Amino acid sequence: MSVLLLFDELFLEHDPGPFHPESTARLPAILQALERRPISGTQLVKPPPATVEELTRIHQRAYVDRIVSLKGEYAQLDPDTVLSPSSTEAAVLAAGAAMEGVRRVLGGEARSAFVLCRPPGHHAEESQGMGFCVFNNIALAAAEAHARGLTRVLVVDWDVHHGNGTQHSFEDKRELLFMSTHQFPFYPGSGAHTEVGRGAGEGFTVNVPLIRGCTDGDYAAVFRELLMPIADAYRPELVLVSAGFDAHADDPLGGMNVSTEGFAWMAHAVKQVADKHCAGRMVLTLEGGYDVNALADSVHAVTEVLCGAGAPSLRGPRTPMGEASLDNAREVQRRYWDVP
Repeated sequence: MSVLLLFDELFLEHDPGPFHPESTARLPAILQALERRPISGTQLVKPPPATVEELTRIHQRAYVDRIVSLKGEYAQLDPDTVLSPSSTEAAVLAAGAAMEGVRRVLGGEARSAFVLCRPPGHHAEESQGMGFCVFNNIALAAAEAHARGLTRVLVVDWDVHHGNGTQHSFEDKRELLFMSTHQFPFYPGSGAHTEVGRGAGEGFTVNVPLIRGCTDGDYAAVFRELLMPIADAYRPELVLVSAGFDAHADDPLGGMNVSTEGFAWMAHAVKQVADKHCAGRMVLTLEGGYDVNALADSVHAVTEVLCGAGAPSLRGPRTPMGEASLDNAREVQRRYWDVP
């Protein structure tokens, strides 16, 4: 069964400016890497745009209407989030691509899907675009799964920045388990290990804030010793991944020391959860990653894993600061989950 790569050339027309980190060069670099080193078992498909009704599953109608009204215009949603004349259409299509990945995977057309889209999404809040993000693609993907009757959706966010918008969309619900590894303190300022959800969703938010400089070994320990045991207990019906690659050692915005192999290892770990609990059903959406070579290599390596490659060897030992971050998160999560 194919691994779907959802892409449309319209994503290339979202242009936040010549010096913006979320540059128009990101997706071409990925596509060129996939063309130079083809991966057997992948299929490139064009997605449909989201509808207004679908967007309002996560976003306020007034916000959706505002973004739609900016079609064909230049605008600035916050100091980091800039729209060009094609950005509204690209953002609506990125959201639609994430939902289409869910539809195709749940429909049995593909075992997994990787949404190669721009703009990214995980910072977008109910009524505010921020952090390069316009609509929250991964949250909308989860809402699509819920609309199709699923009650246990796992979202893993390994972007170097905390997925504040995704967390806030579901933090009072147990129908979604949100797990995030991210640099802290760092933009957007949320994601402390004590943020665990609220109300019916208390215990279904798992934040592992990591100190600048953490390595493959630190991330692997977090996945092995905390995230995977909790995911196994949750038994997801679908796994979604906010796949940001700005924790790469070469990234100009992040401060982590994750290698290309480290991202492939994390993808393999998450895939093991999906294989065990939900017949391998996974959908990944592209988030950050601002060194185009590191981004392209990492997306290629992760796609190879989706197509059946094994876990690579990791670089970098565990660090004391990584161990301390894991211990803090584990102590909090023991209130809700049976973790070692």
